Amino acid sequence: MTIPPASADARSLMLYDSQKKSTGIAYLLWFFLGGVGGHRFYLGRTGSGAGMLILTVLSIVLLVAGIGVLGLMAVGVWALVDAFLIPGMVDEHNKALIAQLT
Repeated sequence: MTIPPASADARSLMLYDSQKKSTGIAYLLWFFLGGVGGHRFYLGRTGSGAGMLILTVLSIVLLVAGIGVLGLMAVGVWALVDAFLIPGMVDEHNKALIAQLT
């Protein structure tokens, strides 16, 4: 059974709407979970999200030795830079999704 073009377009549109990412949600995750990479996991960047999470946990553990502060500062700068990169990351994800569905 072949799908008529109108049905295929409607199906693609519904798939896009269900899988697209929101800039607002990404910023909420950045605000509340930015130090552990929550926004990066949401946007499908699991490698850098895991790196952020590991760096934060390791830095908290190393606070006892006094060198964890440097790691937390690095995560803070990383999160601050991400605040400016989030709109581009969301657009990139959504454009890749459109390309995948067409």
